Amino acid sequence: MKLLALFPFLAIVIQLSCWELGTDALPSGGFVRTKGVQFSLNGYPYYANGFNAYWLMYVASDPSQRSKISTAFQDASRHGLTVARTWAFSDGGYRALQYSPGSYNEDMFQGLDFALAEARRHGIKIILSFANNYESFGGRKQYVDWARSRGRPVSSEDDFFTDSLVKDFYKNHIKAVLNRFNTFTKVHYKDDPTIMAWELMNEPRCPSDPSGRAIQAWITEMAAHVKSLDRNHLLEAGLEGFYGQSSPQSKTLNPPGQFGTDFIANNRIPGIDFVTVHSYPDEWFPDSSEQSQMDFLNKWLDAHIQDAQNVLHKPIILAEFGKSMKKPGYTPAQRDIVFNTVYSKIYGSAKRGGAAAGGLFWQLLVNGIDNFQDGYGIILSQSSSTVNVISQQSRKLTLIRKIFARMINVEKWKRARGQGQVGKRGHKINN
Repeated sequence: MKLLALFPFLAIVIQLSCWELGTDALPSGGFVRTKGVQFSLNGYPYYANGFNAYWLMYVASDPSQRSKISTAFQDASRHGLTVARTWAFSDGGYRALQYSPGSYNEDMFQGLDFALAEARRHGIKIILSFANNYESFGGRKQYVDWARSRGRPVSSEDDFFTDSLVKDFYKNHIKAVLNRFNTFTKVHYKDDPTIMAWELMNEPRCPSDPSGRAIQAWITEMAAHVKSLDRNHLLEAGLEGFYGQSSPQSKTLNPPGQFGTDFIANNRIPGIDFVTVHSYPDEWFPDSSEQSQMDFLNKWLDAHIQDAQNVLHKPIILAEFGKSMKKPGYTPAQRDIVFNTVYSKIYGSAKRGGAAAGGLFWQLLVNGIDNFQDGYGIILSQSSSTVNVISQQSRKLTLIRKIFARMINVEKWKRARGQGQVGKRGHKINN
């Protein structure tokens, strides 16, 4: 079916905000796939209005605190959110998941088991990240330290991407996560459709190699490794979206710094199924005016959505965005502007059947976990203008999906009806 024919009709219908589509709720079971520049679930386009909640495993590892995870997913479901991104790592240190290479803390793993079970219960898909670029929760520094303690001549965190022993440690962790048997759902992670996708690393960077070759080779190797173990799930790299050598004309869009990544080349790698971009103008340009930061955000989003659509031909998720309440001069209206800007870019693309498939704000919190508040946290049960903006986006994306579903069903009906038409000799055709 050619969905392009639907777009003018779609644009008209969506403007009728009081019109309720009578299509039954679409099932959330099954594996999310990609079809061209869109996500697909059970044969229908799928959109990811969602959130980050990196703390899920950590909090759920304490059985007395698990009600907070249930509350988080319940609140998210009530506001129409469909995808959550969280950590499947905690390397070394306090309450680690992996306290040494290949050795795991069962209590922590059961915390992740519980989070996945609750997500499944509330119809929310999960993106699981395998490792951290940063030192918090261990990160690549912990992997390099483990290798150094075994006599490897590593001197920099960037050796994470090139040292063979470090890479073996990381590959083994991937294998341990994929083969994990969930103690609540009784399903191996690699067979669990609750998981939407794997993420190679949270915000990988290799500043010592501005050419980007080290990260390009690492993503190529690790994507192939994941796909050799699991063909069920989608995979993304965890990139922030910094442009590199393959698109020098776009490097002027980058914030200041050397990152060693290449948005175009990295996402062209076989096995990388969809594209991610992060955006923190208030962090990247702390001394700029609010207007300058918003100008950057608009250009940053436009460029990446267009490149996903026209160059990479893959869906794109804005996997992290937000506005910190801790910045000088912050007002709730500023945060609403950021969210509305992000959501309008996604919606504008999605209603045309384009590559922008959703956004995951940083970050969702619930009452009672104040120690995770970093200035970006949003508690959905606390009424605010931003919560209203989030809910409105959920409704709009749900409506788009239902309209596409109705059109697809009509087309299926027409094809089925056509198969019963009478041929030239008067015989009924029943193909």
